[in-house]
Amino acid sequence: MTKKPTNKKEKEQKFPSELRLDLVSGDWVVIATGRARRPETFKEKRIKERETPKKLCPFCQIKTQKKPVLIFSQGRKVSSEKIPEDWTTVVIPNKYPAFIPVESLEKRTESDLYQVMNAAGFHEIVVTRDHKKQMAQFSLAQIKEIIDVYQERYLELMNERFVNYVAIFHNHGREAGASIAHPHSQILAIPLIDVDLRGALFNARRYFTERKNCIYCLMNNWEMENRERIVFENKEFVVICPFASKAAFQVIISPKKHLSYFERATDKQKECLAEAFQMALGKLYKALNGPAYNFYLHSAPCDGQNYDYYHWHWTILPKTSIWAGFEIGTQMEISTIEPEKAAEYLRAQ
Repeated sequence: MTKKPTNKKEKEQKFPSELRLDLVSGDWVVIATGRARRPETFKEKRIKERETPKKLCPFCQIKTQKKPVLIFSQGRKVSSEKIPEDWTTVVIPNKYPAFIPVESLEKRTESDLYQVMNAAGFHEIVVTRDHKKQMAQFSLAQIKEIIDVYQERYLELMNERFVNYVAIFHNHGREAGASIAHPHSQILAIPLIDVDLRGALFNARRYFTERKNCIYCLMNNWEMENRERIVFENKEFVVICPFASKAAFQVIISPKKHLSYFERATDKQKECLAEAFQMALGKLYKALNGPAYNFYLHSAPCDGQNYDYYHWHWTILPKTSIWAGFEIGTQMEISTIEPEKAAEYLRAQ
């Protein structure tokens, strides 16, 4: 008969690592506490990226880019098509788009086996003015402006032909895939729903059907009651290091209320979201010495179906490790710090 651990210390010795189930995706992640790192060891000195001179930066020469589709200056939308000298955020079509507008959505098969469809859609770049200052260093008003821009373009693009999903994401740093150092986000409006979101929608709907409750609301309420993984909260949003974190110091920004559609956010909610973003990015910046990171939105698709069971949120993923053979082969992430310790460390920043 196996002896049960008699205290917490003995239990930790017997189970040096944990597998944790992500209730939404259904994926397992490895929390490798057996080879865990102290929170402060993630604050390593980063290799300074080679800086592109402003005169060679395409986004500093914004007037040489494609005609803007949206211009903001000091928190206000500019109605003129001409970019003013005091612009602060501009949205432009990508010069090298992955998706392009088309008149018809063409589908075909090759050899009755493979399927092909033209990459219909829109690919836009959200450019902020400062050549160096990243979002973690933005004022509250600057972050609010970015969120306003995201929402305005979302509302415009969701009504375009063949658009069923609008993806908004931000890559910061070379390790996170940013090919141009000048801070910018991207918006893609496409006919398909991404695989990760599709799985989350399926599991959220199944949970809602079986238990008549939102799985995200239940998780948020549990976290707010237990407090271990809370990083920050205000009246409208909670910032959490999730139970089954896919990477060390992963952060989720989630509405406290049950909200399914990001594009319907009120101005007050956007102000609170800006504060949550500022706190989350600022704490990661201090804790990890200005890390590379990705953040992205998951919101209900805009394909006309009912997704009231879903709960929109933002995910921030710092680049704290590099995937190797195990992660690539199994699609199972390994995190070398417990989310509880990561949250505690971020709270202290």
